Amino acid sequence: MKQIVLTILFCAAILNAKAQKIVVAADGSGQFTTIQAAINSLPDSATTQRVIFIKRGVYREKIFLEKHNILLQGEKVPQLGGKWTDEGGTKIIYSESREIFRCSNKDDWGAGTMNIRAKDITLLNLLIINDFGFMAKGDSTFICDGVAKITHKNGHQFALRCMPITQRLTVQQCNFHSWGGDTVSPWDVDNGTFKFLDCTMEGAVDFYCPRGWAYAENCYFICHNNNAAIWHDGTGTESAKTVLKNGRFVGDKGFKLGRFHRDAQFYLVNCTFSKEMADADIYQVRKDTTLMWGKRVFYYNSHREGGDFSWHKNNLDKKTAKQINAEWTLKERWNTAPVSSKTKSDYGLPKVANAPVVAPMISEDSIAENMLIAQRNEGGWAKTLNGKTQPPPYNQLWDNTLRASITDDKGRNDATIDNHTTNREIKHLAQAFHKTQNPKYKDGAERGIAYLLKMQYENGGFPQFYPDVSSYRKHITYNDNAMIQALETLKNVAEGNTPYENIALSMREQAKTAVERGIDCILKTQIVVKGQPTIWCAQHDFKNLTPIKARTFELPSFSGNESVGILDFLMQLENPNPAVRKAIIDGVTFLDSLKIIGFKTERIKDANQETGEDVVVKQDASSVIWARFYDLETQKPLFSGRDGVQKEHLSEIENERRIHYAWYGTWAKELLSKKYPKWVAKWGK
Repeated sequence: MKQIVLTILFCAAILNAKAQKIVVAADGSGQFTTIQAAINSLPDSATTQRVIFIKRGVYREKIFLEKHNILLQGEKVPQLGGKWTDEGGTKIIYSESREIFRCSNKDDWGAGTMNIRAKDITLLNLLIINDFGFMAKGDSTFICDGVAKITHKNGHQFALRCMPITQRLTVQQCNFHSWGGDTVSPWDVDNGTFKFLDCTMEGAVDFYCPRGWAYAENCYFICHNNNAAIWHDGTGTESAKTVLKNGRFVGDKGFKLGRFHRDAQFYLVNCTFSKEMADADIYQVRKDTTLMWGKRVFYYNSHREGGDFSWHKNNLDKKTAKQINAEWTLKERWNTAPVSSKTKSDYGLPKVANAPVVAPMISEDSIAENMLIAQRNEGGWAKTLNGKTQPPPYNQLWDNTLRASITDDKGRNDATIDNHTTNREIKHLAQAFHKTQNPKYKDGAERGIAYLLKMQYENGGFPQFYPDVSSYRKHITYNDNAMIQALETLKNVAEGNTPYENIALSMREQAKTAVERGIDCILKTQIVVKGQPTIWCAQHDFKNLTPIKARTFELPSFSGNESVGILDFLMQLENPNPAVRKAIIDGVTFLDSLKIIGFKTERIKDANQETGEDVVVKQDASSVIWARFYDLETQKPLFSGRDGVQKEHLSEIENERRIHYAWYGTWAKELLSKKYPKWVAKWGK
């Protein structure tokens, strides 16, 4: 058998594949915005390793690797022993419990964040996370085929899941995180050869659980369960083994080191254990299982902080321990032709005892499903998926081609709160969770809320877009009530109003703080003229809070439209403080002074216009209207076409702008005649 030197092979693979490198970037600067799209672009097999280089960013997607000879390489080395919330690297994240996944799937293929059944795969510089348990408030019930079942916060949650045939998997400088069991599950008991170098693994019971031949060196293990941290299955082949060299084990108080259910073989060489580790050797779970080769658990130079236990004293001689390396561990199967699988790839799930039978429930919402597909990696949504249709056609059936195209755009930076976007999707997903109890809808809603929290400036304002803050998009945007709708969403979240009562309490607290900062921003942006507060501009500078231009035809001005939405929001606040009361009274007073009596606008047919129609201002003694914008000095209505030049009359700008923009409206009528009098009656002046 040929000698294998894995490190040399690993480096050679990278050098050999440079000419074939594909770049993935969530921000659109690469050839693909999703990892799966890059994988799908490659032929099924190749004689040399293909490199997919993944730039820094968050990639919320499942990965399916069934093509051989592929290297997935992140841009930055994650911190050894780091956290799942660490930023700045290449983070692949998905949220799903195995129990829920298996309700509608016959086996585990696809149950993990990273799913592999291929040969000669290399993973480098990646954070791979299943955040189901991190996000869950506790155990939850779900409906599977009309039966109530339980999924646990710390239940099975795969970050990495390999299925037969997976041979020659090399993983270097990758961090794997979940709050549940089986986080890292390289499973192929007959052929699996797995190498982990400088990796972090975090989870609950059996969170590192290889089957077959596995070697882990310089790895950091974080255990959140008192049953066992590591596990092995070597059924059927005497040489199958798991080797952990120079490993560091930490965890919750009382965590046990490891266990096994059937034939297994453990080697721990030069490992260190934190003082929290329990006094319990790696143990056999089922005593009625006959072991063909007896218990095989070997230690050399492995010590516990605070004092060693007797069971991990040296039972390997120094000569044997010195020869233990990757080659020694993996040579039995590394270059051996795969054998037919003698065991099932499906390892079954424990059944829920005494699960009550209930009436079937709707498990999915078709509109919510489309919204999840369209959700950007940043957590928000784009206002259009095709450049023109607003809102996106969520109520239509999306075929596989369209789904793939939309999924490929997840990394674009066009998420926004303009035109009801993101707030609309958050609300629907929260409602869908109420209807179906499907946790992925709650997760999608919370990701959307997290997006709102992340995009808010320290001064409390909201830009129109995030993370694209180019041009006017970066300014505080009251235009079309964008910021106000975001604050209304967060206010409902903070108060736990339907349908947001199931949102995580920590997020509700963050939302409360965000609303308070938003109100403070509103008060600070109220335009003051000669010492007297008035109303607001549609946009304010994101730094100095002064009125500022947005699009060329949206000039710095008093807004007769957006100010109504702001005042309406302030009047919904319970127990308004004196500063809020004064802002409302001053704003209403100034808005009332801007009303235009005796005129109205009318859309007419006009063959002389390029569009065949026009909007004109006519006298009407019974009408009261407000202009969209008023001059900051004269307080007279102002208008502007795409040339950005201010005009005094609507008729002076181009026809296209006259008919495609609301320059006059009755926006303040109900506020002044109904809402404000009720507010005064309740809170007084």
